[in-house]
Amino acid sequence: MPGNFTSINIHYFNMTEKFYYDNKIVRNFAIATIAWGIIGMTVGLLIAMQLFKPALNMGSQYTTFGRIRPLHTNAVIFAFVGNAIFMGVYYSLQRLLKARMFSDVLSKIHFWGWQLIIISAVITLPLGLTSSHEYAELEWPIDIAITLIWVVFGVNMFGTIIKRREKHMYVAIWFYIATFVTVAVLHIVNSFELPVSAFKSYYLYAGVQDALVQWWYGHNAVAFFLTTPYLGMMYYFLPKMAQRPIYSYKLSILHFWSLIFIYIWAGPHHLLYTSLPGWAQSLGVAFSVMLIAPSWGGMINGLLTLRGAWDKVREDATLKFMVVGITAYGMATFEGPMLALKQINAIAHYTDWIVAHVHVGALGWNGFLTFGILYWLIPRIYRTSLYSKKLASFHFWIGTLGIIFYAVPLYFAGFTQGLMWKEFTEEGMLRYPNFLETVLQILPMYVLRAIGGGLYLIGVIVMTYNLIKTVGTGKLLANEPAEAPALPENYQPQGSDKKLHRMLERKPMVFLVLSLVVILIGGMVEMMPTFTIKSNIPTISSVKPYTPLELQGRDLYIKEGCVSCHSQMIRPFRSETERYGEYSKAGEFVYDHPHLWGSKRTGPDLQREGGKYGNAWHFNHMMDPQTMSPGSIMPPYEWLVTQSLDTSTTRSKINAMRTLGVPYEAGYENRANRDLDAQARAIADDLQKNNIKVKSDKEIIALIAYLQRLGTDIKAK
Repeated sequence: MPGNFTSINIHYFNMTEKFYYDNKIVRNFAIATIAWGIIGMTVGLLIAMQLFKPALNMGSQYTTFGRIRPLHTNAVIFAFVGNAIFMGVYYSLQRLLKARMFSDVLSKIHFWGWQLIIISAVITLPLGLTSSHEYAELEWPIDIAITLIWVVFGVNMFGTIIKRREKHMYVAIWFYIATFVTVAVLHIVNSFELPVSAFKSYYLYAGVQDALVQWWYGHNAVAFFLTTPYLGMMYYFLPKMAQRPIYSYKLSILHFWSLIFIYIWAGPHHLLYTSLPGWAQSLGVAFSVMLIAPSWGGMINGLLTLRGAWDKVREDATLKFMVVGITAYGMATFEGPMLALKQINAIAHYTDWIVAHVHVGALGWNGFLTFGILYWLIPRIYRTSLYSKKLASFHFWIGTLGIIFYAVPLYFAGFTQGLMWKEFTEEGMLRYPNFLETVLQILPMYVLRAIGGGLYLIGVIVMTYNLIKTVGTGKLLANEPAEAPALPENYQPQGSDKKLHRMLERKPMVFLVLSLVVILIGGMVEMMPTFTIKSNIPTISSVKPYTPLELQGRDLYIKEGCVSCHSQMIRPFRSETERYGEYSKAGEFVYDHPHLWGSKRTGPDLQREGGKYGNAWHFNHMMDPQTMSPGSIMPPYEWLVTQSLDTSTTRSKINAMRTLGVPYEAGYENRANRDLDAQARAIADDLQKNNIKVKSDKEIIALIAYLQRLGTDIKAK
């Protein structure tokens, strides 16, 4: 037997093939990662400072918080993290499969297509061209482009897997496959839109259903774009850096399958105490709590890989980044399920506590893992040493300090907001009835947050300098030579290879389909009943469609990004009904395409805003918020008075809404603008009585009409 085994292996290893790894595409994605990281974080620092210094929008409608906040989130998620994912995947996939990428042409199309998508976001979002879905604000033509480029990435990845020279797929590749298939499903389902014009659309879903789909997408965008691909990179790069094998193969199997199955169910925990059906909320809570186990399984597998290598961590800044990144992942994935508990969520939701939680994950897990990989990868593809280990160490410490200065003040801000909103006097009255009192209380914490963001950005700039100097001392090995034996045809598994998961690892398409089935279960169980059983969304007869002017005003509300700061969802708490009015009902939102429930209250909830103040108050508040609300951090919106409302779109908007089920009568689009003009003149005449002269065709009139409509279909007894 030994002789036979030896002869087989000699024959096998004589069949080695020479090939070349493509390092140029890795280099390109690395450059894009760094460049977009600096841009995205700079925009983030700007909006952080706008929260205590509104004048920093520089008097321009294109740089207000509402318009560029989604630019920041898209830049850091899809530009910085997205390019980092592709950098890590293209580097590790080739080496794990012992094969060059399937197609150099597809690699180039993927790279340049992704950059053009990001540039389109940079152009459209400040212009106010947005769908308003959080983390999915880009309009329908760009959504189509994202789909096409994602397919290019998938073809390139699976083509490489199929032509591999390694029979088994390492654990990192499992996570890459799950990322590809799940992000594809999430993006397609969340992007069902009816186009109205070249850059305007309405979501097919409305109200409660739209909210469920959006947070099924939003939560799992965090799960399968910010988490699973980074876990895959952790499983590849951390053992390479530490020169230690991964701690447990069995734990990685358990970690992977339980994570992708459980994660997909947890989206409804973003909608606790809202108008979402109670059973869906309960499912979200239950699976969120269960999520602790697989999440910590990944963290433990990563940290225990460093057993016997902690002396390297003391000396190597690259490993320091990895350790703190994995620890931040553990913290965020413990805190997430805790925030999903109803008692905690009742205090934390809509506050800066959530912002702190998100950024512990984003800055610590995604940011630090990216930096660690860049420091390790760039010197290797340039065949040189890192220019300065001291600068890398400085980056680590100032970055860590930045995270602390960012997160800790926001935790205090969140606790302060949540408790002040709910506090009553001994007489049973709200202690802080004016929402602005809570805002003024936390302004110093916003200043500290901006300082933390500034420190973190300085660290990234230092890293950029360090890597530029590193590149200058070396030369890119664009085509790295390698060799490996080809897989023997009709290979039959031997001995322990017959184990179930080992068998599965050799069948990538089966693995893909199984992953798809696992992630579809949760989404279907939560969404299908909500869409098909009418009792989940009881209608209210008094709720009528928006008038044409109100519909146009609603679109302006979306354009200006007001949903970034104002919620439209009053939860059934005494503190909220005392402050805002009757709690929100599912039937109120049946004509809302999209929903505008919001996820953060930088300003008060607006669900019952209609009729609270006169038209003149709203006009003056939009022109100079500080006059009406001393100390307000809302910027003025003077351009709404000078810009004329585009009524040429009214017909197409009415037709689109009717197509989506909104009961506008047949032919109403032909006289919609007449009704619009009449309502606009009535508002302008009312303003005239208060010595405010403004033409009835201006955008401010439409926005006032929408604000005055909010909540008026439902009145508390």
